Amino acid sequence: MFQAAEVPQKIPKGEFEQAAEQLRVELLNAQFDLRERDFSVIVLLSGDDRPACAQALKAMHEWMDQREIETNALAPPEGPELQYPAFWRYWMRLPRRGRIGAFIGAWDVDQISGRLQDDVDTTELDRHFDRIRAFENELAADGTLILKYWFHLPKKKLKKRIKKAKKDPERVWWLRPEDEIICDRYDQLMPLAERLIRKTNTGHAPWTIIGSQDVNYRNLAFATHLRDRLAERLTVGEPEREVTSARAVAEQREPRQGRVHTVLHSVDLSSQLKKKEYDERLRSLQADIRRLTYKARDKGISSVLAFEGWDAAGKGGVIRRLTFPIDPRIFQVNSVAAPTEEERAHHYLWRFWTKVPRAGQIAVFDRTWYGRVLVERIEGFASVPGWRRAYAEINDFEEQLAASGALVQKFWLHIDPDEQLRRFQARENTPFKRHKITEEDYRNRERIDAYTWAIDDMVAQTSTDYAPWHLIPANDKRFARIQVLETYAEALRKRL
Repeated sequence: MFQAAEVPQKIPKGEFEQAAEQLRVELLNAQFDLRERDFSVIVLLSGDDRPACAQALKAMHEWMDQREIETNALAPPEGPELQYPAFWRYWMRLPRRGRIGAFIGAWDVDQISGRLQDDVDTTELDRHFDRIRAFENELAADGTLILKYWFHLPKKKLKKRIKKAKKDPERVWWLRPEDEIICDRYDQLMPLAERLIRKTNTGHAPWTIIGSQDVNYRNLAFATHLRDRLAERLTVGEPEREVTSARAVAEQREPRQGRVHTVLHSVDLSSQLKKKEYDERLRSLQADIRRLTYKARDKGISSVLAFEGWDAAGKGGVIRRLTFPIDPRIFQVNSVAAPTEEERAHHYLWRFWTKVPRAGQIAVFDRTWYGRVLVERIEGFASVPGWRRAYAEINDFEEQLAASGALVQKFWLHIDPDEQLRRFQARENTPFKRHKITEEDYRNRERIDAYTWAIDDMVAQTSTDYAPWHLIPANDKRFARIQVLETYAEALRKRL
């Protein structure tokens, strides 16, 4: 795999300077054009020649407008980063649309370093490579241009270059402890590097291997490829973002093979709870949750609690009873509305990754990432391929949360149309609740059938053992509140 990159290539200084002058102009022009486009660019710099990565990054800053480059030189995760899912720190650093994000020491090398030091086994390494593919798939499907470069030096050349740099005060600054580890374990690294490239080399995120024996050749090859890929994408443009409508959703729904009932039809809405019993169970459950959440905090177990449901189903009331006994210092309620301009400039999951709780904390979501396969699907804000792809993307997101130790529980609060209408009218007649009702709420009632089928698909494709859906009968508010608190307390008790 690396043989072609070991063939000596040399570019004379004069030829390099002449080519570099034109490249600089073209890169700056491409960067300027990118600012007005609806996609971002990720440049991943990696390789066994790690100093070359730093020098390639330096060349980017010299030849392009560095104010428009978001640089991420990452060390192995430590401190607070260890309290989040592994890919959290990459999601937090993704560039917004119209910008370039440069990464050194990112998702490609984290686990390889651990494998070299026997901290990570082969199975775990392959699982990490699968996660890389899924991560890059999601970004590419959202329009991100992903450019990955592997800078390669033969073993003898690398040792000689590092030995020489250690004696040169002007170049010793770019050496890191990992560089000597790579030299010492070069023969172990290269099979791992080949495995990485083979398993994560895809059509939408291919690897480009560049020999770095000659500095001029290396920088010219890197900059030329970067220019060409940018120009190609700017010329072709990002894929047109398809939209769909509620009618199109209904027409494109897969045949139900004679089924006329959805998963919501199985919910018994007649369930009720008398006030006296409700008060007693509520006090007992809140005491349990107070005790359990303190234990979870001490053990570093986080919780992600997602709430969805029909308008006026009572999500706010449930969340208030759930969080009442919990120390406010360890939970955060996130009320999800239409995305902001900054959130629209990123992948739709980005705004939820930014709210992932660290170990021992609790994140409550009033509306969630499932808007992608519900309101965005029904209202035509997401393309048909976009919302269909979202099921796998959401499952991957939740699996990463669970793999990091988080308890993930999802609740759908279900009420029937008559009860919903009664609550709408009650809100209109209650001064301090009038703000909760809008014309949009009434309009959504006309699309109950489309939403019901979308909910059926959502539950069927995203209720997993690590992030289950709980369908809560909510015609009786007291019953719904107790069901949610009991479900969370029991799940937390089992986890502890």
